[in-house]
Amino acid sequence: MPALFSGAEFAGFLMRTRVKFCGITRNEDAHAAVAAGADAIGLVFYRPSSRALDIARATAVLAGLPPFLTVTALFVDAEPAEVEAVCDALPIDLLQFHGDEPEAYCNGFGKPYIKALRLGDGAPLEDRLAAWTSARAILLDTWQSGTPGGTGKTFDWSLAPASSPRPIVLAGGLTVDNVGMALRRVAPYAVDVSGGVEDSPGCKSSGKMRRFVQAVRRADADNEARDHE
Repeated sequence: MPALFSGAEFAGFLMRTRVKFCGITRNEDAHAAVAAGADAIGLVFYRPSSRALDIARATAVLAGLPPFLTVTALFVDAEPAEVEAVCDALPIDLLQFHGDEPEAYCNGFGKPYIKALRLGDGAPLEDRLAAWTSARAILLDTWQSGTPGGTGKTFDWSLAPASSPRPIVLAGGLTVDNVGMALRRVAPYAVDVSGGVEDSPGCKSSGKMRRFVQAVRRADADNEARDHE
């Protein structure tokens, strides 16, 4: 039986909450994310999304980025050939799947992956968490019919598990104003934000990204102080 870890235990071991900015569409935004202190950026390869990229545009987005930044490619029920083409053409470190992909599919590309599960549809979360034994992490997002992520809405954070066999990445409607509360309620391993740091869909704000990371660091410091009281 796999060990269960709470978000607080992950945060305590790793000292800080990781930050991913998703839906990057411009090279200047990728560099601004690095300057703000991001641990990861996300590139969306889902055509209906307003933040969707093709390989040529993604190549331009990634130009000149420094090392030690995790580049994530997001897909929704994509054909395997599409995922393989992106992985062959780009320096992708991590895959992120937001559709109804089975585990064997997600684990079949020779790269680590995280699986998004949407909360609020009434489906039991514990069974779904236990099913993803090969995932590096589970991303919790907001359920909205017909929308596989990027809703800009939070879910009821009390639905997040107190412990999980995989690290938890929290997404869904996060902003500089609510991320501190989210970290206190959920204590995730990482947070993933897109619309909450944008001026318009696909156009990130360097100031909002910087303030978001600062808010996360303040919450980390507050949580650590409480742990030592």
